[in-house]
Amino acid sequence: MLNRLFRLTGIPPEHHSNFTHLYFDIAWFGVLSGSTVNFLNIYAARLGATGFQIGLIGAMSAIINLFLAIPSGQWLEKQNTNKAIFWSSVFYRAGFLVFVFLPAFFNDAAQIVAIILLTFIMAIPLTPLGVGFNALFAEAVPNEYRAHVAGIRNVMFALTFMVTSLISGYILEGVAFPLGYQIVFAVGAFGAGMSSYHIFHIRPHKKDLPPPPSQLQPDSSNSAGSAFRRILSTLRLDIWKTRFRRVLIALFVFHIAQYLPTPLFPIYNVRILHLDDTHIGIGTACFYLTVLIGSTQLRRFAHRIGNKRLTGWSVGLMFVYPLLLSLATQVWHFYGLSLIGGFTFAMMSGSYANYMLEHIPADDRPSHLAWYNVILNAAILLGSLAGPVIGDTLGLSSALMLIALLRLFSGLVILKWG
Repeated sequence: MLNRLFRLTGIPPEHHSNFTHLYFDIAWFGVLSGSTVNFLNIYAARLGATGFQIGLIGAMSAIINLFLAIPSGQWLEKQNTNKAIFWSSVFYRAGFLVFVFLPAFFNDAAQIVAIILLTFIMAIPLTPLGVGFNALFAEAVPNEYRAHVAGIRNVMFALTFMVTSLISGYILEGVAFPLGYQIVFAVGAFGAGMSSYHIFHIRPHKKDLPPPPSQLQPDSSNSAGSAFRRILSTLRLDIWKTRFRRVLIALFVFHIAQYLPTPLFPIYNVRILHLDDTHIGIGTACFYLTVLIGSTQLRRFAHRIGNKRLTGWSVGLMFVYPLLLSLATQVWHFYGLSLIGGFTFAMMSGSYANYMLEHIPADDRPSHLAWYNVILNAAILLGSLAGPVIGDTLGLSSALMLIALLRLFSGLVILKWG
């Protein structure tokens, strides 16, 4: 049954366990994302959070990640990858349980501050989890199966996200505020725990384990020059002299365009479109319905045009979502653009990590992925803080139109220079 459901037929049996746990991991993560993650910013907006405060929810994690990404990469090089990722996921996801109890102890204004502080604390274990999961994925999934596994993971995520967001929307509509949100956050916390359980069972495939990374010999000299060389060695600035530099820059441009509108979307949906929680749940379900459909075609597109071109084209086409949202005035507009946006998101989310992994040496993944995590979180920080400023300066609709153009440009950057 599982072989048919997860298309394991024809795949060597030694990969079945890893692939199955990767599928269940993302399925339960979809439950977390369709509940807590999907509605946390909406909850903050309903508590009265400003655009700047909603931006800070994302920015707090980005700040911690910027400082800890490189040390996390160094730490992961010395660890058993799957154990390190499992415990990082446990400590990070334990924080989602705390959201359930916030209304019992704090008033509205204090809850907003607590959410910001909690995301700041959760970012500490999130950093090695973010740096290391792609490395674990690369160790557990041989290159020839990565597009296949990524596509099915997208399908599983879309299914559980879609169902959970719909159920969450109906819970929030039918249960008084804030109890409805507490129930939704409890569902998310359970999904987080189950996702970590499946991460525990993912094992690097022994035949595909990379050799230990080469280490620079320690310099016994106490000169300032040798100390400077040790600092450079720790920071791994040599990575910026390789071909991977162009990949990092291209993805940095993309992630800025991706995260600039994040604090604007919930404000636009609640205050301009006047969407209720049921509308948002249905719209999100529509989005992930086409994520599901698009993900079934991911392997075929990746094999036909390659991960780089698929990433570039899908990133460029992501301009459609903020552009159409800026023109929306009715709830059915929101549903329609959600259906359109989901397909391009499926192509992007399933291809860009594989595009990046194609340019990383197998024996040096943690340090390369640490630098990717740095540029990712720099983009999140910049986007989270600059988005509200652009929205206040230009107005929400004009800001979304500008961001749409930036997304189109970022796709061209990947295609031309990435």
